[in-house]
Amino acid sequence: MTPTLYGIPNCDTVKKARVWLDQHGRAFAFHDYKKAGIDRASLEGWVAEHGWEIVLNRNGTTFKALDAANKADLNADKAIALMLAHPSMIKRPVLDLRDRTIVGFKPEIYEATFAG
Repeated sequence: MTPTLYGIPNCDTVKKARVWLDQHGRAFAFHDYKKAGIDRASLEGWVAEHGWEIVLNRNGTTFKALDAANKADLNADKAIALMLAHPSMIKRPVLDLRDRTIVGFKPEIYEATFAG
């Protein structure tokens, strides 16, 4: 099956991942979760696999703009609710390989993933 790359097209890190996949001849589907949204099941799976602390992008402007009440007492359920309401809070990109996912982009991790 073709992997799916989740992200936002104008994100620099997503652009780097897309270029890497293209340059290495790896077919992929792209899911723009700013336009198409994201479903709860996907987010719950990513959080179960990696932890909400990895999946939630707390360094972005969307998270930083939240009021203190929304930032307080974060847990998996609250993080998922925030990401569903504001998909740009999801760390980018997420590469869904069907049997596992990779959050973020590092060329050496993609290289190891597709080696062989």
